[in-house]
Amino acid sequence: MTIASFLSQRRRMVLFCAATVVLHGLAIDWAASHLAASATVNASPSVVTAQVRLTLPPRVASAPLREIAPLDAAAKPPAAKPPAKPPVVSPAFARPRAPAPVPAQAQAGAAITPVDSAASAPAIDTADLELALAPEPAAAQGSAAAPAASPDTATGAPAPATAEPVPQGGRRYKVELPPSATFDMDVARVDADGTKWTGSAVMTWHTDGSRYRASVEAGVSLLVTRLNLLVLRSEGAIDDHGIAPEKATEKRARRSETATHFNRNGGGNAAGANTISFSASDRSYPLLAGAQDKATVPFQLAGIGRADINQFGGDIDIQVGEDKEAALFRFQLVGEDELNTRMGKLVTWHLTRPPKPGTYSSRLDIWLAPGMQWYPVQIRNTEASGALTTQTVSKITTTGQ
Repeated sequence: MTIASFLSQRRRMVLFCAATVVLHGLAIDWAASHLAASATVNASPSVVTAQVRLTLPPRVASAPLREIAPLDAAAKPPAAKPPAKPPVVSPAFARPRAPAPVPAQAQAGAAITPVDSAASAPAIDTADLELALAPEPAAAQGSAAAPAASPDTATGAPAPATAEPVPQGGRRYKVELPPSATFDMDVARVDADGTKWTGSAVMTWHTDGSRYRASVEAGVSLLVTRLNLLVLRSEGAIDDHGIAPEKATEKRARRSETATHFNRNGGGNAAGANTISFSASDRSYPLLAGAQDKATVPFQLAGIGRADINQFGGDIDIQVGEDKEAALFRFQLVGEDELNTRMGKLVTWHLTRPPKPGTYSSRLDIWLAPGMQWYPVQIRNTEASGALTTQTVSKITTTGQ
């Protein structure tokens, strides 16, 4: 073998090895690109169900919201005000009176026993003061006041005032409650003075179809620890009206725990059957159909949406028992919103309960996700002072029955 043929053979071998390496590289690149494309096609977005868009129902007008008076106030007529001292009447408005008759004993010169002049003074005729008294200012005649008493035409005395009748039932809605789940929430708070806080909350909802448990634990982060600011717990039954709370508790930082009792069958409670009573107050309220507490309101709204979205075309009125009172909350559909969360972009229906002077002074906003079982994915409370607390979902874990 000559040197030339040897070099030629070695050259062919080198070229063959180089071509083999290049072909292997191309094959690897081709396989990698096709595998990546296949993974991209087969991967399902984590929030694909959240992008469901539904047509908003047409708006339906609702009747004015009626307030619910406490049972003690509804059962008793307003307490009578003590008689006011008669104002001093100027002579221009006074009517001259006939002189009092002289007793027969005085005419005969008999001794007369002195009497208290105030006790013997003649009664004041209200007709004498009619022109001197001004009407009661309209500001003093609040909407919650009892109707003014009208005079009895026969006696001239004012007729007794009658209390406003207590409504015996709440509005009924179709309800299909969502399945059990646990919600991790991000909490952001801005105080009235601009101070900002961040924290986290855990909201749980569990039901087996006949009973339920719900809770909320919210707190703020302080360096390396977490301070619980609010703990809500609720338990009860599921009935034809949806969630039927039996007992709800509330514990705030540096405050004692309070309880709200929904006495559907009395159970020996002093407040009686079909009442709402409180550990922090002696008041009680009539228990209306569909009544809720603060922990269950978001899930009751979710159940209303799951059952029939057209129900959101009108206002949703729900009696809510909390701390020391029970008021009617009126929720209104604002519209569709897209929320940016740690779970991605969620399509939601935004409901709001505007403040109502004289009853509740805060605003409550709840965002429900139709594509995610109508779960509440954001809750915001705006206080009368301007302080704002927002809880936004970061993770949802379904827990089955």
